[in-house]
Amino acid sequence: MATKVYIVYYSMYGHVEKLAEKIKEGAESVEGVEASLWQVAEILSEEVLSKMSAPPKSDVPIIAPADLAEADGFIFGFPTRFGMMASQFKAFLDGTGGLWRTQQLAGKPAGIFYSTGSQGGGQETTPLTAITQLVHHGMIFVPIGYTFGAGMFELEQVKGGSPYGAGTFAGDGSRQPTKLELDQAFHQGKYIATITKKLKGAPA
Repeated sequence: MATKVYIVYYSMYGHVEKLAEKIKEGAESVEGVEASLWQVAEILSEEVLSKMSAPPKSDVPIIAPADLAEADGFIFGFPTRFGMMASQFKAFLDGTGGLWRTQQLAGKPAGIFYSTGSQGGGQETTPLTAITQLVHHGMIFVPIGYTFGAGMFELEQVKGGSPYGAGTFAGDGSRQPTKLELDQAFHQGKYIATITKKLKGAPA
């Protein structure tokens, strides 16, 4: 039976979604892993989104909290809002109380990826504060550490991400994820999928 990895994200302007797509590629490069893209529901009105110049959402399916129970591992992605996860993703996690009561996510591995507007805008605080959500569910946080190698020490070009997970900078919205950032996202997908597969196959 395939190991199921869900890449669950919220993306307002498409930056997080681009990382998510690359993470899926990385996860699927691991034999025996079935990776799926899911987005969480939008909580802002079309009027507000229009005023914010947000593009239309893609056709990636919307996930319901109960759907998380079907996965063996997760990689959660979201943009930052003042150094923490966007409220859309927090609202989704707030709806997982039933899973918490029945402990259906306990022991499952989960990683985090993110987007910020600037270099000091939350590349570390966003994933760090998000870990509390995983802890209360008993999930196992899987950081990438420095497994990405030399790419973690890049100083000649602007690069998002940290030992917590893959990341990108949106700037004023016009900047798109670079090849290095996308390569790191691919690595994260492959890395967490490999760990998820090992944990699923481990004897009880």
